[in-house]
Amino acid sequence: MLPQSNTTNIGGVKMQKLKSSEDIHANSLFVIKRDGRKEYAMFDKITSRISNLSEGLDLDYIDPAAVALQVINFLHPGVTTVELDNLAAQKAASMTVKHPHYGILAGRIAVSNLHKETKNLFSEVVADMYNHKNPDLNTHAPIISQETYDVVMANADRLNAAVRHERDFDFNYFGFKTLERSYLRRIDNTIAERPQHMLMRVAVGIHGSDIDSAIETYNLLSEKWFTHATPTLFNAGTTKAQMASCYLLTMCDDSIEGIFETIRRCAIISKNAGGIGLAISCIRANGSYIEGTNGRSDGVLPMMRVFNNVARYVNQGGKRPGAYALYIEPWHTDVFEFLDVRKNTGAEDKRARDLFPALWIPDLFMRRVEANDKWTLMCPHQCKNLQNVWGKEFDDLYTKYESEGRGRRTVKAQELWFAIVNAQIETGTPFMLYKDHCNAKSNQQHLGTIHCSNLCTEIIEYTAPDEVAVCNLASIALNRYVRPDKTFDFDKLVQVTSVIVRNLNKIIDVNFYPLKEAEKSNLRHRPIGIGVQGLADAFCLMRFPFESEEAQKLNRDIFETIYYAALKTSCELAKTHGPYETYPGSPVSKGILQFDMWNVKPSNRWDWTELRRQISEHGVRNSLLLAPMPTASTAQILGNNESIEPYTSNLYVRRVLSGEFQVVNDHLLKDLTELGLWNLDMKNRLMYENGSIQNIETIPDHIKALYKTVWEISQKVIINMAADRGAFIDQSQSLNIHIAEPNMNKLSSMHFYAWKKGLKTGMYYLRTRPAADPIKFTVDKSRINATVKTDGSIEKGTGPQEELTATTTTSEEQNLARRMKQCNVTDENGACLMCSS
Repeated sequence: MLPQSNTTNIGGVKMQKLKSSEDIHANSLFVIKRDGRKEYAMFDKITSRISNLSEGLDLDYIDPAAVALQVINFLHPGVTTVELDNLAAQKAASMTVKHPHYGILAGRIAVSNLHKETKNLFSEVVADMYNHKNPDLNTHAPIISQETYDVVMANADRLNAAVRHERDFDFNYFGFKTLERSYLRRIDNTIAERPQHMLMRVAVGIHGSDIDSAIETYNLLSEKWFTHATPTLFNAGTTKAQMASCYLLTMCDDSIEGIFETIRRCAIISKNAGGIGLAISCIRANGSYIEGTNGRSDGVLPMMRVFNNVARYVNQGGKRPGAYALYIEPWHTDVFEFLDVRKNTGAEDKRARDLFPALWIPDLFMRRVEANDKWTLMCPHQCKNLQNVWGKEFDDLYTKYESEGRGRRTVKAQELWFAIVNAQIETGTPFMLYKDHCNAKSNQQHLGTIHCSNLCTEIIEYTAPDEVAVCNLASIALNRYVRPDKTFDFDKLVQVTSVIVRNLNKIIDVNFYPLKEAEKSNLRHRPIGIGVQGLADAFCLMRFPFESEEAQKLNRDIFETIYYAALKTSCELAKTHGPYETYPGSPVSKGILQFDMWNVKPSNRWDWTELRRQISEHGVRNSLLLAPMPTASTAQILGNNESIEPYTSNLYVRRVLSGEFQVVNDHLLKDLTELGLWNLDMKNRLMYENGSIQNIETIPDHIKALYKTVWEISQKVIINMAADRGAFIDQSQSLNIHIAEPNMNKLSSMHFYAWKKGLKTGMYYLRTRPAADPIKFTVDKSRINATVKTDGSIEKGTGPQEELTATTTTSEEQNLARRMKQCNVTDENGACLMCSS
């Protein structure tokens, strides 16, 4: 039933309600159709269109008329049907907090709108993109590569028939808007692709004339079993198919020529939308003698400021500023200045706030800190080769230099440790990676010492002046493998992992490499990075609390299965194509697998004995296989929680260009609805509790356990689970640490626990909570009761259709968020093209 009042208040504006088609006629409101014709705006017609798109949704909670009423209230003379659809989608999205199906409805409206504006046949869209002309010169400027165009034209009927446009309607509004904003290809700033066109373009771009494999990949992508990384989705099949996410470099040399050659390489990678990890420990320290000029070096900080400006100037394909993580070892004399580069205060010429500092930490430093022993800071120009050795060899060389008095400065190891932790509390960085673990547990250790990780700390690959390491990524949507009977489909996981390995190998071969050093490295070692998203969603669907033994076992079983399937497929590829070039001498060539390096015995789920035999006979095609990465952008597209992370909140804000929308954890909302607990009071209480349900008395304990947020889960459990899966991860994992109110003791305890558990990445970002709870200021406190009533469910179609207020932030929080430039899909300038999978 519609409200009886003649006016409504929407967004603080009092609007005259038009309750019927007669009211609209009386006000002479016309809608301009897509073909230019004018029609009277019809409430019933708008409602009918929304109703048709609501098929299969829960109509006990979804009210098409309520959405139509909001649309009618904002009509103006000359409104177009495109604008009507956009408005309807926005209004439905604003009601997502009432039920998650409103998000699906909003997505369907937006998708339907796009479908009316775009061509149906995949081959026609490809032809339009291939025949694109430079708008300034009127010359041929194809978006699609010649090879992809030829394959599509030669197989047009089969590819067109394989495209399932109805699957576009499976995207929720926020996922679709992410695609629309940053992924779907445009012609003269008008979107030309539909989501299914994009996925088929990606499949053909990877597989070329192998149409069977292309259609297999298309279907798995389209059904959301996995996704390729953002650069692959964006660039596959185009004239410059740069599909890699990660690039790792070491300084070419400690000289002007070497430094500026490295800067050139970084600029070219940034231009082509690659994220960068750079090792700088070889650069001489402040005050070191320069023979060529008879002067003294200013150390790493002025050089870092040059990299900072390059990152700002040479952006990622015009979309976002470049992003560099710079790695230094804690024995370097300039380490204290290095730690301060992102701090909010201090001299501006000592800051490089667009860079991400990271530490590459030898075990010796951790032992010295633990023992409260001294620590000697050294210059790599005077104490050569420290960055090129690890383990006992590093310990021996470092202590030799100490005994010879070569150090520049001696401090208490804990003095440096306190500086590290204080920087993390203020800025969330530096990242923490353990050099000896990274090298000792790497299948590339025989190539030489590994000097750094990547921008997001999950890639551990060998670099050299003549080799730029590369990694191509994909992530598996784990929630899709939970069957309706709450069992996990490990056989399907094996099948999909196998397809991913084959796809990533093809990408290595057809990828556009911005640097010859990158091509050399990738073709020699053929590393890939398989990650996951939706682990927390899988736990929710299985009804396993994140801290439970069942969740911990499933976590381990999932990664053991992915590692097994990836190794098995890589071995099969080696049987056909031969092992990768640098396979001889690697740990795997000696029968040493990742879990052997952790002294862990795998389960009996898979036949590891037979796989070892096969590998000993044929080898493997890839040096590295698993690397759980951040999945910010693609997880939003697929509607999943990010990566290996728990939920950070059960109530969060989704930002799109049309505004901000509050969203409740879908799984929680479903459970509360089935329990009869979801109502306006409960929503307000959830806002008041900042997305936590732990203090809401009427919610049962088993629901509270299932929906603990990351702030309510012991970080010890998070680290234990990282170590459990780490035994099957031959690269590393982007592991964020969440401590609401960090201090020296909490952080130190956490870091040492992670180090002693053998993690390669001890910490990506430190996430903290602001002292204030700004979301509470958006809540009508008169609606907050100590106990939420259970009999006040929201009636369909009654009451005001309120606009939801987004969380506010202080200016300092906004500045910090801007500076940190984390992989933030809510950035209005578009999704991250560097590391997101």
